[in-house]
Amino acid sequence: MRVTNATRGTLLASQLEVADHGAKRSKGLLGRTGLSQGEGLWIVPCEAVHTVGMQFAIDLVYLDRTYRVRKVRSGVGPWRISACLTAHSVLELPSGTIRDTGTRQGDKLEFSPVETPFNDS
Repeated sequence: MRVTNATRGTLLASQLEVADHGAKRSKGLLGRTGLSQGEGLWIVPCEAVHTVGMQFAIDLVYLDRTYRVRKVRSGVGPWRISACLTAHSVLELPSGTIRDTGTRQGDKLEFSPVETPFNDS
């Protein structure tokens, strides 16, 4: 998936994974050594995350059901807990994404599928 900030006209992630069930939600980014620019994880539903056992800092963007930004947290390091009780989901993005995209509370995000080239083989 791809997620853009419709309010600011910026791209947050072009390779967004969706964690919307069981094991994928529980594992999150654990076991990874980092996120490249353009990558991210969208955890649905979710109103709190932890970075216990992680090896790198991340940015968090909490969203309500209409994809409006409820809260942002930049550079959340390992061994931290963050929550937003009014959120329905959260984006985990590379540290610096919030700053680079100017994303703020109240912004509206848009999600779309990533188009793949047609393979005729």
